[in-house]
Amino acid sequence: MAHYLLIESRDPFECKDVNYYYDLASSLAAEAEGVTLFLVQNGVLPARQGADASGLAAVIESGASVCADDFSLRERAIGTDQLAGGIRAAPLDEVIDSMAAGHKVLWH
Repeated sequence: MAHYLLIESRDPFECKDVNYYYDLASSLAAEAEGVTLFLVQNGVLPARQGADASGLAAVIESGASVCADDFSLRERAIGTDQLAGGIRAAPLDEVIDSMAAGHKVLWH
């Protein structure tokens, strides 16, 4: 089975097509061996505790891993202790490692 890495750089509060990407991650998690949604740039904004992020919560519930780029978090003054449950901070190096491992990578 395939491994997927989906990278989301957009803020769902500003760009409604992000929810489509969340749905894609959830659907793939049901069919693929491993799915990771990696949040970068403004994509980290819904990762905060208390954010209205039901689409992101559905991705977590689907079994996909959700990571938030630690540099993007620091740029937006979001501490790792402020992340919602099920989301972990990670370095961008993990994207490169996934690519090197042959994972299918989609960037939105």
